[in-house]
Amino acid sequence: MIDFTEKSEYGFSDLVRLVAALRGPGGCPWDQAQTHQSIRRNFLEEAYEACEALDQDEPIHLREELGDVLLQVVFHAGIEADAGRFDIDGVCDAVCKKLIARHPQLFDRAPGRMDWEDVKRAERGNQTVAQAMAGVSRALPALWQADKLLSKAEKSGLYPQDAQDARAELLRQTEALLQGEASQAQTHLGEALFALVRLGRGAGADPEAALSQSCQQFIARFSQWEAAASKP
Repeated sequence: MIDFTEKSEYGFSDLVRLVAALRGPGGCPWDQAQTHQSIRRNFLEEAYEACEALDQDEPIHLREELGDVLLQVVFHAGIEADAGRFDIDGVCDAVCKKLIARHPQLFDRAPGRMDWEDVKRAERGNQTVAQAMAGVSRALPALWQADKLLSKAEKSGLYPQDAQDARAELLRQTEALLQGEASQAQTHLGEALFALVRLGRGAGADPEAALSQSCQQFIARFSQWEAAASKP
């Protein structure tokens, strides 16, 4: 048995104590055995499921999925607390300080309005746009990575926002992909996808959402083909 009092309703502090109890002496062997890396994929899956619930606009489902994401945050913070590096209060402290720092005009810390990207660069000590680009998470889906990198490049004024240039690059890389050797296929495919993201940005399209939509449409089409093929 674990030291945890059941209640009719629970709050955030209850979740923190429950996770600590599950991971503590006499708790759940599975919870006790987990590491950051062993449940890394769980974190990603829960975040994506929460996004799906957002798209469905169904509050009960969304509440459940947000709870699963919050559990992941508390669990990882618990691992760090056991290691003596930081706890969930440290997580809350850091994000509160970040929000205050990134809204200086609202907290009387700046004489005028500051650009969000400028605040982030100053906060992280980035001197160049390239350094800011290097800070884009590599764990993001690649299409979103490309979109964020292009956004930073375009805001710098050093990168051409030319649809014709992107179109020419797409045609170049597509032709190379069709004609080239298999060893270079991944390189040409990557450059073609990057060019497509450039074109999509010009049209205001989210590349990840666009491909996800096409995947769902493919499922629907394949279902029709499969049904037609099964008919005598």
